[in-house]
Amino acid sequence: MKAKITTVYLYLLLTCLAVNSPAATLPPGIMRIDGVPAPALKLANLDGEAYDLANSRGHWVFVHFWASWCGPCRREMPSIQRMTDILADSGIEFLLVNTSETEDEVFTFLGIVAPDLMPLMDLDGQVTEAWQPRGLPATFFVDPNGRIQYQALGGREWEQPAYLEFLRGLLSR
Repeated sequence: MKAKITTVYLYLLLTCLAVNSPAATLPPGIMRIDGVPAPALKLANLDGEAYDLANSRGHWVFVHFWASWCGPCRREMPSIQRMTDILADSGIEFLLVNTSETEDEVFTFLGIVAPDLMPLMDLDGQVTEAWQPRGLPATFFVDPNGRIQYQALGGREWEQPAYLEFLRGLLSR
């Protein structure tokens, strides 16, 4: 009898932990990663200003790989613009890495769909190759210690409540 009670308590404890774990509350399409170190990311933006992910320690970073020729990326970009407007003062850094396009292509595209976003330019695709997204768009969430904790594959409407809650919740982790 005592063994049955112990088994029941253990089952209830494990169930409670599973239900209350961060993975149980992840919005659709967000996957937990094992905290692998983020690859190097040193690029310049459209204005030629250099950026190095290593300098972002201490902050959560939303790293988004995209291209203007990608249909889901095109549909998603206005949503990213709205999300960054909503979370502008949140403390999360937002990086949009354009993959292997010219500055003219990117400038023209963003001027129409998301004029306030400033992308980083991966002109030769080497940074994208190092990060190995499984297609575009792909988003990685890098923790304050420089480790990838979450990933989202494919486009989504980032300004929806579930995603905004998730992003705000990162700041308490």
